[in-house]
Amino acid sequence: MAEKRKPLLGFVGKLPSGTTPGNSGKTRCPLCMGLFKAPRLLPCLHTVCTTCLEQLEPFSVVDIRGGDSDTSSEGSVFQELKPRTLQPQIGILCPVCDAQVDLPMGGVKALTIDHLAMNDVMLESLRGEGQGLVCDLCSDREVEKRCQTCKANLCHFCCQAHRRQKKTTYHTMVDLKDLKGYSQIGKPILCPAHPAEELRLFCELCDQPVCRECMVGGHREHPCDLASNVVHKHGDSVRELLKGTQPHVEALEKALAQIKGTNRALQERVEAVAADVRSFSEGYIKAIEEHRDKLLKQLEAIRIQKENSLQLQKAQLEQLLADMQTGVEFTEHLLTSGSDLEILITKGMVMERLTKLNKVAYSARPGVNEKITFSPKEKAGLCRGYEVYGAINTKEVDPAKCVLQGEDLHRAREKQTVSFTVICKDAAGESMGRGGENIQVAVVPKDKKDSPVKTMVHDNKDGTYYVSYTPKEPGIYTVFVCVKEQHVQGSPFTVTVRKRHRSHPGVFHCCTFCSSGGQKTARCACGGTMPGGYLGCGHGHKGHPGRPHWSCCGKFTEKSECAWAGGQSAARSVLRTVAL
Repeated sequence: MAEKRKPLLGFVGKLPSGTTPGNSGKTRCPLCMGLFKAPRLLPCLHTVCTTCLEQLEPFSVVDIRGGDSDTSSEGSVFQELKPRTLQPQIGILCPVCDAQVDLPMGGVKALTIDHLAMNDVMLESLRGEGQGLVCDLCSDREVEKRCQTCKANLCHFCCQAHRRQKKTTYHTMVDLKDLKGYSQIGKPILCPAHPAEELRLFCELCDQPVCRECMVGGHREHPCDLASNVVHKHGDSVRELLKGTQPHVEALEKALAQIKGTNRALQERVEAVAADVRSFSEGYIKAIEEHRDKLLKQLEAIRIQKENSLQLQKAQLEQLLADMQTGVEFTEHLLTSGSDLEILITKGMVMERLTKLNKVAYSARPGVNEKITFSPKEKAGLCRGYEVYGAINTKEVDPAKCVLQGEDLHRAREKQTVSFTVICKDAAGESMGRGGENIQVAVVPKDKKDSPVKTMVHDNKDGTYYVSYTPKEPGIYTVFVCVKEQHVQGSPFTVTVRKRHRSHPGVFHCCTFCSSGGQKTARCACGGTMPGGYLGCGHGHKGHPGRPHWSCCGKFTEKSECAWAGGQSAARSVLRTVAL
């Protein structure tokens, strides 16, 4: 009866970090964090104080399982089975794992009492780790002894009274300090239906503990036995189920360890990538700032250069104006106020001065303009190893200086792509050296002005632009090329589109005999023949032109258009034989 047995159930729950079996993780409520007071065991195997559970906000659900619900009957093993009916069910959420807990008819107080937790609270109090125990009889003074027979904790006064009573005189009394090595010192578990009786029996039919009064009442003729006799059988089934659960615990712990490892590796990787991003962005920012300072310095240099040029031109023009005003004023004064003799005396000097001033060359326009532009999308090379964009440009394209380049600008073939190049230049005739200009090209047929040909303009990013188009029909086309909505040099111009070039279907040979390998039936468009029944030409024989030619049309130029008109059987025969 008193032999040591293996523990049937372990305490499962979210214990605080650092909690180990036997410490406050089994004795303190996860809500109030105090020692358990009337602890209740929930279906998810978490234990919470009764008062803490009563403070949780309940919710209503529809229960179609009836009175034999597993989650609610676990706390009220003494309720009678009810038929399955559709009825409202009150529930709460476990404060530890958020599992739904269906409350039995008696509410929170009808849930199963966790006697194991109560035993742990008592053990902790004996070890001095918790609050002091109070007497079970008077509930006023601290406990000094424990009656092993009644399993009641008694104070000094109640202990003396316990010994004076005839019925309890011979009960065994033990000091509390002698119980610190015990693992089970809990109070006897009393029957809820008969509070004066201790639960010592187990009803196999109802699968619940019972007392002696229950056996003669509702459990009469039910197979019952002492709890100590049946605990091994039921404990073995629990152990067997535990064996099937433990591998899952190990697998889950391993999976969580892998997840933690992966999460740790993820965090490390994120930090490394974040460091790379920060390093890259900081370097890029420094490169941009350095490029910005360079551009501003360049802009300041341009300003100084243009201002100096304008100031020099201003000084020259002011000096020239002063000289001319002096000459004009003196001459007007001489002509209006001078005598005849005075005019004749100074005439030569005045004329020489005015003639010299009139020959001085000057520009009525400013020598420089205010044209300074910033192109944010223009590549500016590398700065600190980073590609940077943005360039300051002082050049401005002059459409009148832009030129067109390309072979056969004015000739083309139908259904063959034609191309030419637009070279943009500034007012000084220098190449722009950069792209970004808006080049507008239109190719319009003379007879179908409402059907322009599709054109393609490719910016070479160096001041030149590649233009291509494909005329669909022969005829005369007009090509318009504009920059800033102004025609460039040579625009508009006309293009004559001829029919598609006819390639030679024959061979370019010295004679038919050589090109055909001596075939007698091979012919040539030159009309030459050879003795012996050879229908084609041969060197030194009748009709041979004396130089290489095309077998299909007789032309002497290798790179030429075929002149064979087609449609004649003789020529078609020549083509076939030569092609063989």
